[in-house]
This record gives sequence, C-alpha cells and structure tokens, in this order.
Amino acid sequence: MTRHLLRISETIDRLNRGFGRAAAWAILAMALLQFALILLRYLFGVSSLWAHESIIYFHVALVLFTAAWTLRDDGHVRVDIFYSNASPRRRALIDLVGAIALLLPFMMAVAWFSLPYVVRSFESLEGSREAGGLPLVFLLKSAILIFAAQMLLQGLSQAIRAGLALGRQKGSAAAVTS
Repeated sequence: MTRHLLRISETIDRLNRGFGRAAAWAILAMALLQFALILLRYLFGVSSLWAHESIIYFHVALVLFTAAWTLRDDGHVRVDIFYSNASPRRRALIDLVGAIALLLPFMMAVAWFSLPYVVRSFESLEGSREAGGLPLVFLLKSAILIFAAQMLLQGLSQAIRAGLALGRQKGSAAAVTS
C-alpha cells in the first residue's frame, strides 16, 4: 500500500513538474515578445494588440501552471515561524494538516466557483473585447480550472508524502521503544 501511494505521489509530482517546466518557457516568450513590441513601436511606430494580449496569456500560464511545481519544491509562502525550527515529524504534521484543512478545500472552492464562469466563456467561445485582440479568452479562463486541478493533485501528493513520513516516524519510534 505504501509503495502504491508513493507511486501516486511521484506521478503527480512528475505531471506538475512537466507543466511547470513547460510554462516556465513563458518567461522567454514574454521577454522576446515585449522586446519585439518595443522595437516595433519605437523604431517603426507599429503596435499590435494581439501581441500585447499574448504577453498577458503567457503571464497567466507562467503564474498558474508553475504554482503546483513551486508547492512541490517548497518555494511557496508559508508561516515559517512554526516550520523552520520544527522536527521532521512536526513538519510532516503541518504539511498534512495544511494540505487537508486548507489547500484542498480552498482549491475545491476555486474550482467550484470558477466552473460556471469558464463554462459560460466556452459556450460563447469568448474572445477579446478589443478589435484585433486574441479570440481565445475562453482558453485563458480555463487556465483557472487547470490551476485548481494541479493544486488539488499536488495537495494530495503533499498529504500522501506527509502521511507516509508520519507513519515511518511512528514505526521507527515504536522500534526504538521495543
């Protein structure tokens, strides 16, 4: 059972790492696109709304699709007052409680409340309100659901790892006392 749970956690981690690494390329795309826009504007007096909107889309991808990867690699914001000097057992307990009591319910709420918003956008194939803008707003809004799914999965992975760590430490403490 432990090996099966660990395999599930590792699969989730690999999936979110892949999403994160792919989305990290958005930094390069944003920088190159912004540079090109500046050159076009100041050298040739040309501007492009779709290029400006593309930068926003890349930024959304960067922030939302790297969040679960960041969580996995402990790069997220946390109240380190309780965590930094804690024992491995206490850290595992904080991770488990944080995932189950905070992260998972919050991400379920994000998914629940954003679902109608995204569905309405898909039903109308919502596009930019600006002439010459990108006709893909429905895809941009669906990033919210993908983000919530990634974070739910990563929260599950975090809870599995924390639970397994607590189980191992409990087992090793029992072995020491026997």
